[in-house]
Amino acid sequence: MLTSVERFMGTNFRLLRGKMAIAEKVEKVKKNKPQRKRFKPILYLGLAPLFITLGLFSYYPAANGLTRAFFDWRFFEPSVFIGLENFRTMLGDDMWWESFKHIFIVFIAATTIMWALPLLAVEMLISIRSLRTQHILRTLLLFPLAFPVIVTIYMWGFIYHPNRGILNTALQAVGLDSLAQNWLGDPNTALYSLLFISFPWIASLPFFVFLTGLQNIGTEVFEAAAIDGCSRMKRFFLIDMPLLGRQFRLLFFLATISVLQFGTSGYVLTSGGPDNATMFPILRIIGVAFNGGDWGYAATLSSTLFILTLALSTVILFISRGEKQNVRSL
Repeated sequence: MLTSVERFMGTNFRLLRGKMAIAEKVEKVKKNKPQRKRFKPILYLGLAPLFITLGLFSYYPAANGLTRAFFDWRFFEPSVFIGLENFRTMLGDDMWWESFKHIFIVFIAATTIMWALPLLAVEMLISIRSLRTQHILRTLLLFPLAFPVIVTIYMWGFIYHPNRGILNTALQAVGLDSLAQNWLGDPNTALYSLLFISFPWIASLPFFVFLTGLQNIGTEVFEAAAIDGCSRMKRFFLIDMPLLGRQFRLLFFLATISVLQFGTSGYVLTSGGPDNATMFPILRIIGVAFNGGDWGYAATLSSTLFILTLALSTVILFISRGEKQNVRSL
């Protein structure tokens, strides 16, 4: 029989051994834990050229433009501070505000038909069972993205040429001479002709975004839908569309920014004409600055466009934050 003293000593020995084991495990964890790297300022000097370049060519011009909006800005003469005079001029600039009407039409087209056709092409592409065929067709559909945008614009300018253009020649060849016209020279058709450039808009960012989004959906989702007897059309509305919600929000955000800066095709083919039918905010800014020489007022217009873009982008990001994607019940 063990005495009470012996039992007490045995208990303490077991407790001590347990504490020693725990201490050994803690020591091992400390040794295996990665040590915090020391801050080495010299390593960050490699980023200095990048930030210097961004500061000189991105941040400084933007900040300088915001401040120059309050001046009668002259390059080789002293700039005179005029307060809000440029902004008062902007409020009465009919051409400036008319350009936003054109931008609104562009935005409607960019978020409807310019999404619908690429999405339809993606749905047809992923319906092909052969992965090799999918890869070949995907490459062919995205290949036009390799061409510079300016080349595409000039090509469509040749298509729209009133005398030797492919479009009018084709219409005349099939006996539709009455439809042939000066597509870019008529105020009623010029804006819509610019929107039609790159038709059917498959070689575009929406096509790539939709394709990536649908390919990231697990195959088990589509297999479960097929087992439940879900038709292709029903799957599109009840599964594909809800699961592409994040992609739609991304494209809506990017469309808001790009549409407000839309104007390259108008600058190259129409220069804002005819009769200001293709005048966009960016073209108005260029015209005021380079043709009118009023750099202070141009800075006001560009600053306003920048603030508007920033405000809309912030609102879109705030609204889309925290939204979840759900698949509707079949």
